[in-house]
Amino acid sequence: MEWVFYSTRVADLTRKPFPELVPDDPLTTKCAALTVIVPACNEQKAIEATLRSLLRSDGIRLQVIAVNDRSTDRTGHIMDALAAEFRNPSSIASPHTLEVLHIGELPSEWLGKPHALAMAARQARADWLLFTDGDVLFAPNALALALEHARAQQADHLVVMPDWITHSLAESAMHGAMHALSTWTLRLWRVADPKAKDFLGVGAFNLIRRRVYEDLGGFASLRMEVLEDLRLGWKVKRAGYRQRVALGPGLVSVRWSDGAWGVVRNLEKNLFALYRYNLLVALGACGGLAIQVVWPLAALAWGGWATAGAVLWFAAIAGIYAASQRITCVPFYSVVLYPFGAGLFCFAHLRSIGLALWRDGVIWRGTLYLLKDLRAHAGSSW
Repeated sequence: MEWVFYSTRVADLTRKPFPELVPDDPLTTKCAALTVIVPACNEQKAIEATLRSLLRSDGIRLQVIAVNDRSTDRTGHIMDALAAEFRNPSSIASPHTLEVLHIGELPSEWLGKPHALAMAARQARADWLLFTDGDVLFAPNALALALEHARAQQADHLVVMPDWITHSLAESAMHGAMHALSTWTLRLWRVADPKAKDFLGVGAFNLIRRRVYEDLGGFASLRMEVLEDLRLGWKVKRAGYRQRVALGPGLVSVRWSDGAWGVVRNLEKNLFALYRYNLLVALGACGGLAIQVVWPLAALAWGGWATAGAVLWFAAIAGIYAASQRITCVPFYSVVLYPFGAGLFCFAHLRSIGLALWRDGVIWRGTLYLLKDLRAHAGSSW
């Protein structure tokens, strides 16, 4: 229920109290204020839109580094063509630069995405780094507002929650249920509290000071980490740096999955990693999820005080849905499908565990990473 009362404390870059934010004038700023790193593996459908949205940014000068990470489709060709277009003297003048980095081979003891991020970060020239994904879209003022907010807050790391674009009710149900279930352990308004354990990292928008990134060992210290975005946030908070979270409706958006089953497939590599590949812990979490799905429904049918308790439970869930709409972009009426979404989320856990054990590893973008290697680098807990 904390979410119902405290979620409004999360800063919103599109609302007051931030009217004083005045972005830099990119035409009078000689150096890039921000280096944006965009890794992509087989993202030919989305990468051009992502890069063009970044290159339309105003109020800030960007160094954009697009990383073609061993793609077998046209991703690298699209990146090169767009870079050539922006280098053409006859094209529209832009304060930004676009550089393309092609990676053909993956070194041993590295996962693809952390390696791509680490290689690009070596070429960064700005004091701030933004790590994002190849399917994220940005409003023209998004990066200027985010950077100025980070500066105003004296933050070392800023996460801007993206809008999750959904195209079906079932997909919305999954996103809504996932968020509702995560609220028991993640309180966004406590992330800024140095005494709280709450932390966050989001692949769509991890903005960090380059000095802090380097002090933490960069992505070389996360070379075998599937949840590299979340683990980076964990390292920032654990090291005592200032971490902030902000909302920005309409500023950053991502189409993360295609339908409810797409959500399940995208979680395939993530969920077992969330529990550090510890089977007992992961199964315990599945049991807890199952209870949260089955008990309220059983209590509704039981009658008496059990039914009253179930009604209160679903009222609390409805309150979370209502309070979280700015974050999830999930319509409130999808709360009626909460049991379906929560049940499918529980199944996604079991599937993630089962496939990792069956394969003896995790498949990510076509590459199999052995479970023994992932466990060796994962650490025992958060």
